[in-house]
Amino acid sequence: MEKRKVKIPSINCIHCVHTIESELKALPGVVSVHADLASKEVEVEWDKQQNWSNIVALLMGMNYPPQE
Repeated sequence: MEKRKVKIPSINCIHCVHTIESELKALPGVVSVHADLASKEVEVEWDKQQNWSNIVALLMGMNYPPQE
């Protein structure tokens, strides 16, 4: 298992939180996702079926680019 927490400045409302969580959870291999509106951070945990590049690509495609 791998886990990473990133800042996503474009999280502006609870809808953003729900969108990010539901879309990332739909990726095969993603075990858990927690997006926080107050801190504008997202923590993702995934197994060997997935990789960070795919997770970032999905976030970018949804217009939620992570800051690393």
